Amino acid sequence: MLRRALTPFLLALTLVLVLAPAAPAHDGGQGTFGIANDKVVTNAGFILIAFFPLFVFAMSMLQMSLDRRKERRKAARKALAREDRVRGGW
Repeated sequence: MLRRALTPFLLALTLVLVLAPAAPAHDGGQGTFGIANDKVVTNAGFILIAFFPLFVFAMSMLQMSLDRRKERRKAARKALAREDRVRGGW
């Protein structure tokens, strides 16, 4: 089990280490967006501040929906098991 998990991890680590030096080499290290002045950094920070609570809220709503679905399925399975015609046997 450990060997099966270690192989993809080492492959990913090697890939990151090989490609990492090429990342800042594009366009003199400026990046793809352009010059990062105070306004750009502030707006990026505001986007992050808004993103994480919204992401947590969305994932919580998804989890709540999946839990309700699970409970409905469990209740339906339990109701079917109570019926004599479904239970089977002699």
